Amino acid sequence: MKKARPSLTEGPITKTLILFSLPILLGNVLQSLNGSINTIWIGKYLGEVALAATSNANIIMFFLISSIFGIAMAAVILIGQNLGAQKVQEAKKVVGTSTVFFLVLSIIVAALGWIFSSTILGWMNTPLDVKEFAVTYTRIIFAGVPFMFGYNLIMAILRGSGDAKTPFYFLLLSAVLDVALNPLLIQGMGPFPKMGIAGSAVATFIAQLVSFVLLIAYLYKKKYFLRITKADIPLLRINWSIIRTLIQKGLPMGLNMVVVSMSNLMLVHLVNAYGSESTAAFGVAMQISSYVQMPAMAIGGAVTSMAAQNIGAGKWDRVNRITWTGVSVNILMTGLIVAVLHLFNREVVSFFLPPEGKAIDIGVHINNITLWSFIIFGIFNVVAGVVRSAGSVVFPLLVAFVALLLVRIPLATALSHTYGFDVIWWSFPVSFSVAATLNLLYYRFGKWKQARMLASRA
Repeated sequence: MKKARPSLTEGPITKTLILFSLPILLGNVLQSLNGSINTIWIGKYLGEVALAATSNANIIMFFLISSIFGIAMAAVILIGQNLGAQKVQEAKKVVGTSTVFFLVLSIIVAALGWIFSSTILGWMNTPLDVKEFAVTYTRIIFAGVPFMFGYNLIMAILRGSGDAKTPFYFLLLSAVLDVALNPLLIQGMGPFPKMGIAGSAVATFIAQLVSFVLLIAYLYKKKYFLRITKADIPLLRINWSIIRTLIQKGLPMGLNMVVVSMSNLMLVHLVNAYGSESTAAFGVAMQISSYVQMPAMAIGGAVTSMAAQNIGAGKWDRVNRITWTGVSVNILMTGLIVAVLHLFNREVVSFFLPPEGKAIDIGVHINNITLWSFIIFGIFNVVAGVVRSAGSVVFPLLVAFVALLLVRIPLATALSHTYGFDVIWWSFPVSFSVAATLNLLYYRFGKWKQARMLASRA
């Protein structure tokens, strides 16, 4: 287990970055595969209505995860900076306050979600034939929110202290349990009751609960240095300066995900006007690009943790080297995936779409224009990760807002009517280039190094 010494302020940067980002990358892939396999089980055993019900529930869950993602990232940065500055007790204060905050928040969200599931799904205009399934599924998912929030907090604490492997192992356990239990509880195989769509939600609930409990037990057995011991019980209280920081710094990071989602929804709305084949092709291209983005997301997460510890230690030269190493590793990893996908473009697209019809040709065409632009996406994501690790969280949000909502959508909307369908796809490299340029200029000339997480540090 990790010692109380910060692990990311010394040693070779490239090796540390790759070893730290790989478990994050594999965890992201695992979660996507888990969702895809569960979708297959539900579609196979329960049909399209049940599948539509889970789609509606998943939109709610994405919103919940977005809302706590930023707060968890703020905890990563706070813990990392304190450990870099050798302030283990201060890091423990963050753990204590975050634990109480996440516990209270998760219970409130779970209770409100359970009570108002039907109302929320009504607001979403959920079709009547789907709604009964969706309410059943959503209520059970809301009941599991405390475990989901708790797992995200522990993952943040571990990553802030330089450990990305332990969260991955328990994420793997959760995914395996979820995938294995889904068909058993949906169909009622062996000793398991037949629960239909509720079975899928219960499988996720059990998987999260077991993984969460075993993770806590493991950390205490290994005497993890940031665990709350009997002597630390006074730290389990609301420290308002820490809460303020988690919210002030966390919300802009969470809103970043909301901006990305809004941009994608607006694009879907645009593409829908060109017919079902275009919509299907775009859906497949986005599914493929979600995997292409994963190295950039993982490296962005890794550089945030690494830079936070080094900022805490005052090692600004090392922070600079972490930035450019992250950019280089992203170009290599994403570039390799893009090159392979270009070689087998049609084969990959045909894996998702039927061989007859124009959708395959459109999907291949979309990939030809958009895939390489995710290398640029990775550059702005890595630089934004470093800037955020100092506590400067608003500028990266503004960049995402400008690039994705003020450049991409107007460009795709206005010019597609004049120059045709292709402008929608060219809006990807254009908007990513704008975002990368703005972030690089801010990294070089902005005052992000003067940002602080806690006001008392100033």
